[in-house]
Amino acid sequence: MFRTLILILSLIITISSAEIRGKNLILITMDGLRWQEIFYGADSLLIQNSEFVEDSDVLQNRFWANSVAERREKLMPFFWKNISKNGQLYGNHDKGSKVLLVNKECFSYPGYNEILTGYADPEINSNDKIWNKNVTFLEFLNGQRLYSGRVAAFCSWDVFPYIVNSQRSNIPVSAGRGGAMGSRLTDREKLLNKLIKDMPTPFKTVRWDAFTFQLSMEYIEKERPKVVYIAFDATDDYAHEGKYDRYLMAANRQDQFLSELWKWLQSHPFYRKKTSIIITTDHGRGEFDKWTSHGRNIDGSEKVWLAVMGPDTPANGEMDNHTPIFSNQIAATASALLNVRYVSRQPVGGIIERMMKE
Repeated sequence: MFRTLILILSLIITISSAEIRGKNLILITMDGLRWQEIFYGADSLLIQNSEFVEDSDVLQNRFWANSVAERREKLMPFFWKNISKNGQLYGNHDKGSKVLLVNKECFSYPGYNEILTGYADPEINSNDKIWNKNVTFLEFLNGQRLYSGRVAAFCSWDVFPYIVNSQRSNIPVSAGRGGAMGSRLTDREKLLNKLIKDMPTPFKTVRWDAFTFQLSMEYIEKERPKVVYIAFDATDDYAHEGKYDRYLMAANRQDQFLSELWKWLQSHPFYRKKTSIIITTDHGRGEFDKWTSHGRNIDGSEKVWLAVMGPDTPANGEMDNHTPIFSNQIAATASALLNVRYVSRQPVGGIIERMMKE
């Protein structure tokens, strides 16, 4: 009897440990993408505005439809064909689904720090390349036995090594004009590194999102990391230039990347039914003629959105009329989806309980 009890307890512990070891997480950010485009699709006041669009007919043929449901699905098909059916979408502020920043700056470094650390640091008030004194949940996880050496980041913007503090955290961060990481590069990684050098962007501090995505996919296939952060950037770049057509195309392209990533994850036993994805943005933007800008003096910049899908999240679709959610809750929630309690020296936002299965 005693031996049988010991055997059962050992089996339970083994199964529990296997479940914890089987958890994976992909966090994706889409820089400066407004909640309006996520939930309404192309903006009727901008898609025909010659100040922001080169060829309105081409853009309308690709992204316009009279119904909101059809219009938003044209722009973000993965969001509305997959996440809305199998996950959760937050941030339709017109339906009482408020997702808000805590930091008052409403631009990139403060926003990413808030997402990644769970703490809106008032001392972070620029996008300067300063090593982040705060510890991100990525660094915290990298210090845990089950995740040590299994965390990586791929980011289009070249400030991310400082935000993640790759110097202290020992997390590999491929960002900006940098390419694939490590000494044993595949032929594909070598080609990507060459193309990054040969195909500069019009933006000094970023590389094309396509390179960021392809580098992350090659690394995932090769190294099987358990936690990956992917940060796209083109949406914000084109918005600042006032190019609404390219802004929409960049959002649609990022959605395609997500679809390809999810399809690949579900085709591999290491990730299939064991991986959660969280998608969000670092800040909102203004409306109407202010859509190109964001910051503490631009109304709407504090309004963001959040999407989640995975085996531990109820498939509740588009959420409405709930208590406000804040970006500083993402770090604790992401960790909880891995069965890890995130601990920080700073006061961090709590877990978003409705994202977790009971």
